[in-house]
Amino acid sequence: MQTWLLSPDQITRVHEASLRLLSEIGVELPHPELLGRFADAGAQADTATHRVRIPAELVERCLQSCGKQFTLHGRDLGRQAVFGAGQRNYNSIFGEASWVDELGGQRRYARLADVDTAARLGDALEHINIVGAMTDPHEVPVPVRSLQVLLRLLRHTTKPVGFWFHDRAATRFVVEMLTALRGSEDAARQYPLTFPLLEPISPLRFPFNGLDLLFEVGRLNMPVAIGPMAQMGLSAPCTIAGTLAHENAEVLAGICATQLVQPGLPVCYGGICHAFDMRTTQMIFSGPEQAIFGVAMTQMGKHYGLPVYINVGLTDSKRVDGQAGLECGVSLVLGAAAGADIFGHMGISGVDQATSLDILVFQDEVIGFVESVLRELDFSEEALGFDASLEAGPGGNFLPLAHTAEHFRRELWQPRVLDREYYEAWRETGARDTEQRCRERREQLLTTHEVSSLPEDLDRTLGEIIAAAERELLR
Repeated sequence: MQTWLLSPDQITRVHEASLRLLSEIGVELPHPELLGRFADAGAQADTATHRVRIPAELVERCLQSCGKQFTLHGRDLGRQAVFGAGQRNYNSIFGEASWVDELGGQRRYARLADVDTAARLGDALEHINIVGAMTDPHEVPVPVRSLQVLLRLLRHTTKPVGFWFHDRAATRFVVEMLTALRGSEDAARQYPLTFPLLEPISPLRFPFNGLDLLFEVGRLNMPVAIGPMAQMGLSAPCTIAGTLAHENAEVLAGICATQLVQPGLPVCYGGICHAFDMRTTQMIFSGPEQAIFGVAMTQMGKHYGLPVYINVGLTDSKRVDGQAGLECGVSLVLGAAAGADIFGHMGISGVDQATSLDILVFQDEVIGFVESVLRELDFSEEALGFDASLEAGPGGNFLPLAHTAEHFRRELWQPRVLDREYYEAWRETGARDTEQRCRERREQLLTTHEVSSLPEDLDRTLGEIIAAAERELLR
């Protein structure tokens, strides 16, 4: 991998600073069973304060034992997202509390029915290969929300999916649903559909539920993405280097937790730190610092040989405008060129302000642009085109040549929503801007795209699992 941002010495300094944070300050881990496992593995664990100080040797052992490659498979096993093998993957947001029907309009609480719409659109979009629920539906009780969302995703997309896991009790029923989907635990283990996101609470703390549910996902050897969201100047030092060290330390601690629950569990290194805006007092989704974080955290994750998840391709803008184009495009192309495995979450209006399907359509277009920039180039004799040059001759024209007809479709990227029309043609069709074209494409896809139905017997079985969960968890 090209290391053009952090030098090898800087990567070593971040790594060593992270190890010092873990061994001298430690992390807060409010889970008695896991604290005991850390102590048995050689860490200094204080059961009164829930503080665990993790020695470098334990970090190294856990880095060696964790799975570094995995593949997610959709309901259709042929629709895949491959991690740790050089493939780039793109997911829509797993869930937002608010939903914007029209950009610039009022926000409303997200509803369960919105999952259906989000899943169908994600299924239709070419570059989104992990379909997120995009909603955290307000009307569904929290203990069973993840189950209802998973069922809707399975009904409306055949791609791998993403949603917010809740706790160990609910995750036990998620495991049942995934087992029913595949037909057996062995098949569910062989063909994982999704993964949970373990999110440390910066600085240097872990949530009980996020740790506790690892004991359930471990049954299926389900991959786990570990993604702290350290904010420079708020929950991490107000320097790039200090934030990188904190983010890295929290990911390493999370990797240790996964391996002490289930050795060999596959992990994804989530370098999703952000800067904190001292003027607005909110997180910055995009900007120069985010581009730096994306590249630098990719370098750190790849230093450990891990698949990497970064937050690039996002925007602080609430609509599809020039700011969105600048922020999404620049941050995504840098992160993708650095070699990360997954980028997201796509489809957010502003900084976790709401879900927007129009922004998701726009980001799918940006992804297409970036993927074309990073495509493998052909330098064969045929591509170099000497015979075509001979045929055209000095001052000739390549347009009518067979060589042009044979090559233009794969050599030229064609946009779906960006504008390339002549000025008068653009005016005659309404002088539409990019936001309008995204809205039209969203409506067209939702009107025409069809998803194969979930088999009736499987749908009924999944419903029965959810009904059993409701009886147990909503008592």
